[in-house]
Formats: sequence, structure tokens, C-alpha cells
Amino acid sequence: MSVKEVYFIGNMKPQFIHLRVHSEYSLSDGIVRVAPLIDRCVEQKMPAAALTDANNLFALIKFYSQAEANGIKPIVACDVLIMDDDDEDLTTLVLIAKNDIGYRHLSQLVSRSYSETCNKHIPSVSRQWLKEKSEGLIGLSGGREGDIGKALLGGNLQAAADKLNFWSSIFPNSFYLELQRTGREYEEEYNQLALDLADQKKCPVVATNDVRFLDREEFEAHEVRVCIHEGRALDDSRRERRYSQEQYLKSTEEMLALFSDIPEAIENAIEIGKRCNVNIDLGSCSFPDYPVPEGETPGSFLEKRARKGLEKRLRKIFHDFPEKNKLGSDYEKRLCFELDTINQMGFADYFLVVMEFISWAKSNKIPVGPGRGSGAGSLVAYSLEITDIDPLEYDLLFERFLNPERVSLPDFDIDFCIEGRDLVIQHVVERYGQGSVSQIITFGTMAAKAVVRDVARVQGKPYALADKLSKLIPFEPGMTLAKAVEQEPLLRDFIAADEDADEIMEMAYKLEGLTRNVGRHAGGVVIAPTDLTDFTPTYRDELGGGLMTQFDMVDVEKAGLVKFDFLGLKTLTIIDNAVREINKIKMKDGDPLLEIEEINLECEQVYRDLQNARSAAVFQLESRGMRELMKKVKPSCFTDIVALVALFRPGPMQLSEDFINRKHGREKVDYLHPSLEHILKDTYGVMLYQEQVMQIAQILAGYSLAEADLLRRAMGKKKREEMAEQKENFLLGAQRNGVHRKQADYIFGLMEKFAGYGFNKPHSVAYAMIAYQTAWLKHFYSAHFMASVLSSEMQNTDRILLNIEECRTLDISVRPPDINSGEYRFIAESDNSIVYGLGAIKGLGEGSIESLIEVRSKGGIFVDLFDFFERVDNKKVNRRSIEALINSGTLDNLLTDVPENVPDKTGYRRAALAMIQDDAIRLSEQQSLDKDAGHTDLFLGDDMSSGKAVYVLNPEEVINSISLRKRLEKEKESLGLFLTGHPVDEYREEIMNITDSNIGDLRPLSKEIIVGGQIVEKRLTKNRRGESLAFIMLDDKTGRAEVSIFSDLFNSVSEKINRDDVVFVKGSVSEDDFSGGMRIKAVQVFSIEEMRNRCSTGLIIDIHEDKLSECLANDLRSLLTPYRLDCDEGCPVIARFSKKGLKGEIAFGSSWRVDLRDPLLKELRENFGEDSVNLEYK
Repeated sequence: MSVKEVYFIGNMKPQFIHLRVHSEYSLSDGIVRVAPLIDRCVEQKMPAAALTDANNLFALIKFYSQAEANGIKPIVACDVLIMDDDDEDLTTLVLIAKNDIGYRHLSQLVSRSYSETCNKHIPSVSRQWLKEKSEGLIGLSGGREGDIGKALLGGNLQAAADKLNFWSSIFPNSFYLELQRTGREYEEEYNQLALDLADQKKCPVVATNDVRFLDREEFEAHEVRVCIHEGRALDDSRRERRYSQEQYLKSTEEMLALFSDIPEAIENAIEIGKRCNVNIDLGSCSFPDYPVPEGETPGSFLEKRARKGLEKRLRKIFHDFPEKNKLGSDYEKRLCFELDTINQMGFADYFLVVMEFISWAKSNKIPVGPGRGSGAGSLVAYSLEITDIDPLEYDLLFERFLNPERVSLPDFDIDFCIEGRDLVIQHVVERYGQGSVSQIITFGTMAAKAVVRDVARVQGKPYALADKLSKLIPFEPGMTLAKAVEQEPLLRDFIAADEDADEIMEMAYKLEGLTRNVGRHAGGVVIAPTDLTDFTPTYRDELGGGLMTQFDMVDVEKAGLVKFDFLGLKTLTIIDNAVREINKIKMKDGDPLLEIEEINLECEQVYRDLQNARSAAVFQLESRGMRELMKKVKPSCFTDIVALVALFRPGPMQLSEDFINRKHGREKVDYLHPSLEHILKDTYGVMLYQEQVMQIAQILAGYSLAEADLLRRAMGKKKREEMAEQKENFLLGAQRNGVHRKQADYIFGLMEKFAGYGFNKPHSVAYAMIAYQTAWLKHFYSAHFMASVLSSEMQNTDRILLNIEECRTLDISVRPPDINSGEYRFIAESDNSIVYGLGAIKGLGEGSIESLIEVRSKGGIFVDLFDFFERVDNKKVNRRSIEALINSGTLDNLLTDVPENVPDKTGYRRAALAMIQDDAIRLSEQQSLDKDAGHTDLFLGDDMSSGKAVYVLNPEEVINSISLRKRLEKEKESLGLFLTGHPVDEYREEIMNITDSNIGDLRPLSKEIIVGGQIVEKRLTKNRRGESLAFIMLDDKTGRAEVSIFSDLFNSVSEKINRDDVVFVKGSVSEDDFSGGMRIKAVQVFSIEEMRNRCSTGLIIDIHEDKLSECLANDLRSLLTPYRLDCDEGCPVIARFSKKGLKGEIAFGSSWRVDLRDPLLKELRENFGEDSVNLEYK
């Protein structure tokens, strides 16, 4: 007899069971969290409870397992919407599973509601489906929201009776009219009508409380949650008030009192609880069946394929490394051990399934990673070409992946090229059937920053207040409101000083962490041996996307399905694209093709790059922290890269320091015991990998590797009793092997200390392999590699900017996009030149680009702008696209007639193209209309028909039509960055006159100096006291320097240090040990206008003869007046006149001193000429 049955029999007090409860997983309403719900049921001695989330079973496994663990009977149920045949409004019905058949039917019905519903995209169940799947189910009418309730309240008593007859026929002896007393509109009228109908039709009634929250006080929080979902405000008069404060989890006593006049409604709740007995098998696993040849078992077929694969691998290994020939027996022993373990544990099908889809991917030219996670430690996986890491070469342990003494599911994480991953998943769907393959659902929650904004909006608080409050919450993974208030003094002070902010936070605390929406796991896929609904209900999003499980990653495994991780790794795409472009050239030149898997892993030039931290765009090694570590480690071999991947993570600094000091001979290498040297040699005696802990236990204390894996896990969990037992076993084993107890105790202490930080070595080796491949490509095929990297980041402007800077460091020029040579991706046109990818132009869609490239490939390069417009399809390449093409420089080469004396030829081209753009578009549109109508213009001249149109432009008008700043702004608008110029160019003269040095010429000095440049990077952080500080990268075209702006200065200058601004910095210069460049500690920061006013002694306006007129005085007055300042401030103005060889000068009075702002200088230069307005400096 189960504990749950004992509850019903042994507890003689009156009881009640809540049969309608919406948890947080209803998404649209409900704030009940599963664990507190179970705790409350235990506290109130309720024998059972049902969770009836809206049209889903998302929380079922969590609810079921926690209820079982606490002696509460879990009732499997769901609120569904019923789709009427006559297309009436959707109505509510409660479905409760009586038994395992009912659970399976419920799962199928809910799944089908997402796959086949066409009623306003709202998942719903048809009456016909219910007819087919009613066995094993109990139905509750849904109260006043059900179809019977709506008919009763609508006065249609016959329809209500007919509907009751229908449901009673579908659910014989298992349908109940639902009664509720929660104080909502028309509830009592419905209850009386329902009782009359029940009496008339002899239908049982049942009491529910339609629970949405645990306590009455949570009503307001629930209303906020509902408003967040609906996008409404609390005080919105149009908002439907569907809930009451009585919808909390009432006690048995409260429910008995509430229905004291209808005791059978309470009794029936208990009766339903007794009738429901669903057993969900949790913990077992079901693998998909791999079809093996007749006469074979999965185990025998796996062995055959593994042996054949190993022979192939060994032929290659022994050919390349003859000295390893003697190791053949080691490979054979390891293979036999792994196969025995896999077959004993029943995992042969799993390995075969993974083998098949990886083989399919490779045969279809979809790059697959060399391995990931502990699975790379398996020789069987290596033999089957699931992984490409030889576990014996790198001393990797199979027991870390599969341990016969620790039964857990195998878990291969497989990296695929980001562009091919979905094709592999589609292949698996086609192979095993659509009803058996699904991706895994995830659930988004109300995180700290978002919940603050949501609550503020619902409460009607000002946007600015919500924005400020949200921005004060630190941006880091796992941040909570409580942690934010503790860490951020400004947030604490703001909440304390502002009542509205305090009100927002008070509500946000209550909602933080609630499930908010549904997502899709990045790579998780399950393959069921039968229909998925035998294990989990399924879900599709509103847009009819791919199938997902309704159980999340943890719950789906508990339910018996095995997860396969199909992960997309962008770096594999980068490598593949680079190698393909390189091999195109090699094929053309007749050279041997590059095989990236065959490159030398010990190339001195590559390690020299890494030792100097030249690792931008190199996988795993490009972050600032990693480059700092590399400068210290100075990797000189592949095992050093493996160690770097393991070292760069949170953990005791002692690991890194010991490794570095021992590698460079500053500290003696200590192997702890002579027998451990071969284990610890590659890491200079440092216990860096989890596998080393296992091997030490094996060699020193006689553990089997399976036992050593259990020891490793115990050390990670730090359970006292278990650790005490393990320690004694270790010490006794070590003593038996001749190790002194004191030394063994010391070694065990080190193992215990570092085991929790030890890294998974197979993962480290696999990712080090990818890291090395990218570093190798970057060194030997820099332009092709960087073009591939840039192509992978086309939608990420910040990353493009960083990588273009890296190209400049590598002396690779990045040419603007070019209509005649550009492609969708960035293309390396030579070893030191890359053409910008058309796909990275903002405002230019993929369809437009495909059309342009198709026209070019058919008709040859474009001759000029009119030829371009004559040939392109203006339906696919619209006006917005044309503007993006011009502003980005894509059409620059279509205008070749540029006067020799124009200094900014790029600017001239852009301005000229913009001036003739409208005429060209009109011509194109007219020609398109003529073609559609079948007309030919008999008067079209030879120039126009040849595509070589003649257009006459006034060079002076062209030059004056666009400034450098405007051109660069337009360029940034279309590319997201400045490519053909630099904002400091506009201020070149001022920077030269004001600064003490170019950045490129900076040297460490004892005195403070002034430098100027554009802010190209900005990084905000906090010190230990929680004060804000900033690090900006200043660029003046001659070089770059990082500027530190500490907390004492930050608050006063924070508004001046925006990215792309040109600023001046006064500070002290020191050498940057990390970059080898210069670092500046700022003491003052000035905007360009502030510094101009501080340093200028005069504004000189040269007025030549052609500008002299009777209106000159008025013109000057109108130009200068908006910028006049008090007598003691501002810059003096001096006008110089020249006419027929005569010159004169007028110094304006002190009342005409001006503020030297950019608009003033721009207006003066437009009126008197670019070279006629200058500044004098101190």
C-alpha cells in the first residue's frame, strides 16, 4: 500500500483536495511555484493535489516527483480549451487522468492542440478528438467558463442539458459539474443553475477554488503578472478583471465551511483523488532502436564497426608515427574494455545512433568538431569517427565518460558547423520519424532587470524611472534583485530616496524568477523509440515552428528520453569557409589541397604569435584575460594550449602561478611522488585535470579508474562522511603500495583542494585543437582567415570593427564594398587585401544582393551608375537599397571622372553619386515601365543605350555638398563603422596644436601631458568599493592608448566619454605590460569644444574680395550673435580683409567674444570658404 493511500485511510479528519491549481507554468496567469505548493499541502495535511496548468503539462515532472517525495499524491490534470464545431467561443474543460491510459491520452490531446489548432492560433481540443481519447480521463465542466456554464448563464437551459448529456456520454461515470465560490461575477447564479441541472440529470458536482496563488495577500502580485502577460496597466479601465483575491490555496477547513451546504461537492473532490492513480516511470531510459543487419545485435554490430574503424585509424597513426607501432596491444585492450562496458550498460544503440548522424554530416560536407566534453575520452568514439581525438595519445580516461560503477546516461555533446546543424537535425527527423524526434523546450524567467521594467510599466510609473532603476542593476549572469541591492550602493540609495522606486522593487521581489515564456534549447534533441507522446507531451510555438518537448532538459531525461546535443559552433564555419577559399586557389594553381586535420601541431611560428598574445579572432584564446595569461605562460607546445584552456576559468590563482613559475624554471617542479611523474609532467606537477586526480588515486592507492571517478565526484561534492571514508581508503591503499601515510595524507589534501577546480581534459584537448587550427590559419593564410571571421560576424558591428582593426594590425587592407568585385561574404582578393562583404551593409537585404550578383554575373561588370540602374531590377533593389550602396561606398568605382585637385576623392565620389542618384533612379524606373509595356525609345541616344551616360557636374558644388563628417556619418549608418576615414581628420589641425604628442609617439613620462583622439572602445566596471570607473581606448590614427578613468574623475566626465566622440585627455603615461603599448591615467577629460575654447587665442576670419558686400556686417552679426559670451569668456574674433592687394584687420570688441562650437565654425566656413576660417592657439 502506498504512502498516498495511507493518507486517505489513516487520516480520519475531514479532508479536501484541490483539483484546480494554476502554477507559474500557465504563463498567462498563476504565480504558484511547485515546491511551495507541495510544502503547503504537507503543512495542511492534504492527501493529494492536482496541477491544472492552462493547456500544458510543462511542470508535470517537477510536480509529480516533488509530490511523491513528500507523500502527496500527484494528480495529473490540465485545463484545456474546447473548440466547438459551430465555431463558438472557446470554453474551458478540466481533464484529469485516472490511470496510465488517461495520462497517455491527455498527453496526446494536449500535444495535438499545438500541432493542429487553427482557431486564432490558440491551442484547443476538438470534441471529436475527445471522443477518440476519453478512456482513462475524468472531466470537470470548467465552472462558469465551461460550455455548460456559459449556456446556463446565457439562459439556454436546453443547450446546457444537451452539452451535459454529450460530456456524460464521453466520460461515463466520470464527468462532474464544477462549483466555485471565489466572489467573481455571476458565480452564485451559475452555481444555483448548475445544482438544478445536476439534480435533474443526476450528475455529480465537485468543489474547486480555481487556485492562482498560495495566499490571499498575493492577489495584487498575481494581477501584475497577468497585466505583464497581456501588456496592460493595472489601472487600465478596459482591462478585464477575471480574478478575485479568494483564489488562493484555501485550507480544508475553509473549503468545508465554504461548501457546508453542499457537502457532496467536498466528498466528490476526495473521491476523484482516490480514483486517480497514474504511475510515471522516472529514472529509466529508452534509447531509439538502431537498425542493424540481420543476424546482428546492436552490441555485435557496434563491436564490428569499432574494430574496423580502429584498424583504419591505426594504419594512419602507424604510418605517420612508426615508433607507436608497439602500442597496438594497448589500443586493443582499451577497445575491448570500452566495448564490454558499453554493452554491459546497454548503451550500444546510443553509440550507433550518434555514429550514424555524424557520419551523415561528414559525408554531406558539414564540418563536425573533433569532440567536446568527456566523450572525447572514448576510444570507441574515436574508432567510430564520432570524435577525432586519440584518447591514448593524450592520456584521456573512458571512465570519466562512462563508469560501470556510476550508472548514468552517456552524453555526447557534438559541435556542428553553425550553418549545417539544422540540416543534421532534419536528417535525424527524416530517419526516425517526425513523431519521434523533437527539440527540447526551455523556460524564460522574469529576470532582475526585466521584471523591474515590467512592473514599472504595469504600475504606470514613468519610463525614465524604470530605465534608471534597471540600469543600476549590474549586468551579469545569475544577477538577482537582492544581490544587486547588496552590491550596488547607488541602487540602494535610489530606492531609499524614491517612493516609486521602492514600490516597484517591492512588487518585483515577489515576481522575480517566475516562469515567463517558452524558448528552444540551443542544441538539445531527443529521439524516442516510439511516439514522443509516450514519454512527453509536445509543443509548437505560435508560428508553427519545429516540435519541442513540453518537459525541459532535466525533466525529459527523468521521463526516460535520452538527450543528444546538436550544438552549433561558429568557429567550425569560420575554419570551413577559410579552407574552402584557400583550396579554390590551390586547385587553380595545381597545388596540393589543405587538409586542416593534418597540419603540424608543433609549428614554431604559431607559438611565437601566441607567446606575444597575437590571438585576436583565435578560438578560446582571444579574450583580454586569456591574452594576459598567454603572455605569462608563453605556450611552446600543444599541451600548453590544452593547459591554457583548462587554466583560464574561475579557481584558485595558485594553479596558474605554479604552472607559470614551474614552466619557466622560477620554481622547482614537484611531482609529489616519483610514481606520478608521467601523470603530472605535462602540467609541471600541477593537478590541472580531473583525470589526473583519478590517475593519482589509481597509481598511488590502488583504486580502479571506476572507483577513482567516484572519488573525484565525492571530492567535488565535499560531503564530510563520504570524504572521511574515502580518505581512509586512500591512505590504506597508499600504505599498501609503500607510500608513507604522512605523504599520502598530504597528497590527498592537495587532491581534495584542487579536485573541485580540476578541468575536463578531453574537452580541453578538443577545444585546444580547434584553437590551434584557427591560430595556424591566421598565421599562414591571414587574409582568408580574417575574411572568414568577418563574414561570420556580419550582423555584429562591434565584432566587425574589432576584426577590421586586427586586419590593420596584420597589414591587411579592408577595401570598401565594391559592386563589381564584392560578394555576399567578405572575400580575400589577395594575401593582404579583403573586399568588404555586401551582406554586412545595413539596409541591403539578402534578396537585393542575390539580384545584384546575378545581374553582374550575366551581363558583366557595371560601367557607370546609369548602366547600373539600367540593368538592375528596381523591384528588388529599391531606393533605400540604393542609398545604402552609395553611402557604404559600394558604387564608388562607378564614378571615375574625379578632378585631380580634389583632396578627398572618396568624398567627391560619394557626393557626386548622391547628386545624380535621383535622375538615375527615375531613368531606371521609366525604362522598367517601358520594358513592361513593350516600348522602345526611338530617341534614346547612343550614349544612353550603351550604358555610358554623359552627366555634367560642377566640381565646386559637389565638394560643398557633403562634409567629411557627414560622409563618415552616412558611412557609419550603412556599415556600422568608419572605414574610409576617421573622425579625427576633421580636427587634425586642432589636435596638432593642442596636444603634447601623437599617441603613436607616446613614451612613459613623469609629467602630465595632453593627448586627443576618438573613443573607439569603452568598458565600464566597478572597484571593490562598488564605485564606477571606465577604461576607454583613444585612437588618433597614429596609434592607440588605453585611458583609465578612475572613480574620483568618472562621475564628472561620464557624459563626455561616449563611444565615437573625439576628446582630449590630460594624464600621466606609463607602459602597458599587457599590450606593450602605452596606458594613460586620466586626471582631466575635455570635449573638443571645451578644449578649443580653453586653448584658442583668436578666431581668424579671412574675408576675400569676392565676399565683400554691403551686407557683410549684417551677415557677420547674424552668424556670430548666437555664440556670443560674456566679456571675460569666449574667444576673440578677428576679421582680415583683402582687396586688390590691400589688406586690413579688425579686432572685434570684447563683447563679441564667442563660444567656439562646431556649428559656428561650420557656418563660417560655408560662408567664407573652408580655408578662410582658422584658429590661433596659445
